[in-house]
Amino acid sequence: MKIGELAKRTGLAPSAIRFYESKGLLNAVSRGANGYRDYPLEAIAVLSIITNAQRTGFTLDEIGQLLPQDFASWRHDELVAALRDKVRHIEAMEVQLAQNKAHLLTLLHLVDTKPEGMDCEENAVRVMDRLGIPAVPRKA
Repeated sequence: MKIGELAKRTGLAPSAIRFYESKGLLNAVSRGANGYRDYPLEAIAVLSIITNAQRTGFTLDEIGQLLPQDFASWRHDELVAALRDKVRHIEAMEVQLAQNKAHLLTLLHLVDTKPEGMDCEENAVRVMDRLGIPAVPRKA
């Protein structure tokens, strides 16, 4: 199939398909006598794997290391290990994001509950004090 048909079937732009091909992720592309690329039907599945893997956080290099030359030669143990590693990485990110969220909510509460009549500079000192951050001394 030609690149236009592949683009239509995958929802990817032709430039994205050519990019994945240039990165060595899309193999077995032949060229006709006219120089046009001719993609096998498996290219749809490969592009789907690539885009789904990217959505889940895999880099193109990681995807390239895991994609087999053909579907009959998946390296099962490596694939399972990489998937498990990515799950652990996402779980660690979730913990970090929860901590970041809690910190931001605390900061938001402190800033938002500025005592009436307190100016912004005093409030900044109050917030930093509550967060355990040393305040910058005022210039005289």
